[in-house]
Amino acid sequence: MTTRKLILALFILSLLGYYHARAQMIMSGSEKMDAELKTKSINNIAKLLEDNYVFPDVGKKMGELVKAKLQNGDYENIEDPAQFCMIVTQDLQSVSKDKHVNLRVNPQMAEQLLNKPIEITDTTMPIFQLEDMKRNNYGFQKIEILPGNIGYINLTGFNMMRQTRPTLTAAMKFIENCDAVIFDLRQNGGGDGETVNLLCSYFLPPNVNINNAHFRNPDTTFESWTLENIDGKRMLDVPVYLLTSSYTFSAAEEFAFDLKYQNRAVIIGETTGGGANPNNFFAVTDKIVLSSAIGQSINPVSKTNWEGTGVAPDISSASSDALNLAKIEIYNKLAEKKDDPKVKAKYAWIIENIKFDMNPVTVNDNILQSYAGSYEDRTISYDNGKLFYQRKGRPKMQMTPISDDTFRFKDIEYFRIKFEKDANGNVTELTGLYDDGHTDKSVRSN
Repeated sequence: MTTRKLILALFILSLLGYYHARAQMIMSGSEKMDAELKTKSINNIAKLLEDNYVFPDVGKKMGELVKAKLQNGDYENIEDPAQFCMIVTQDLQSVSKDKHVNLRVNPQMAEQLLNKPIEITDTTMPIFQLEDMKRNNYGFQKIEILPGNIGYINLTGFNMMRQTRPTLTAAMKFIENCDAVIFDLRQNGGGDGETVNLLCSYFLPPNVNINNAHFRNPDTTFESWTLENIDGKRMLDVPVYLLTSSYTFSAAEEFAFDLKYQNRAVIIGETTGGGANPNNFFAVTDKIVLSSAIGQSINPVSKTNWEGTGVAPDISSASSDALNLAKIEIYNKLAEKKDDPKVKAKYAWIIENIKFDMNPVTVNDNILQSYAGSYEDRTISYDNGKLFYQRKGRPKMQMTPISDDTFRFKDIEYFRIKFEKDANGNVTELTGLYDDGHTDKSVRSN
């Protein structure tokens, strides 16, 4: 078997594991684990780990532990298959610290592994899985141009390259003229390393060695290189920002790690999950499947990987704040490159809006109601704790407070309103504020 075919086989198997993950819940309680089945399962698990786990000594220790626990009666009262898998997984991971080592109840996958070996081609995949990838747009959940010409891509998975490439190419074409690019990996659990190579190729020169993987059985090394030819243009000078969370895992971590050590990305958010080593699946019984790491990723620059440690961010934050912090970082960098004061002021305005989103302001209802009225061709109305703005002949828009007397609009981010008062505290007029610095006023008429 060639190295490429091995990688394809592993990815197909990983998809089978992913798409049948819900089977564990469905099968829970459908068949009790008797003493004979538990003994058979533990012995098979120990043998599979000893023969296949990437580090033979660790594989042996995991097997010895679960055998000892079986002998001591630790699993005696467990009858539910899903609970058995969960408890044994915890025991295995207590030794390996490897999140790719786990057990699951998955009859469909077990049958596939036992009786129907997968033909190793990149077109071999059940129709429902292909349809599921298509419905999820091959992981590209959202693509947009943010204010300031920033490309944003919410990428929730690295699907198989053959199927994903047209969508990935279209996404790259859409953002190729942006001044910076954000990849949101906070809900990305991994996938196909070849798709990682393709995506990296848009931000790195051709023929760059970005990652290697050494496999135990067969003893072989797979090298990952950026592609010589891509569809579209390379964005070698475009700043790249990656958003991460503790859920970011496996191939998504590789994408972050690869770009990090090529000095091509700023990572913002949380330390990732820590699953670096490629895994494979093995049938333990006709119902239970074991996932085991069978290789070791090695970055050619750092000579390390992210197994067990995750990929550390350059800017640490709660994952929920990562996007806003990335925007602020980008706008500050872009503003530094501009000489025009008006352009700098626009970037400062955008940053203020982001900070307002992160720290919302609440204004007392009595103050809000005091602003309701007519201001020449502008009308301010109050309804159920909120203010609304409408200019004659234009749609009504909700106002969002940024202080007791100043409000912004989500629909028109370049515009704000500030209410003016006389010495007695009476509202006399409103001032329209614009991101280019100019203002206009409307006197209150009632």
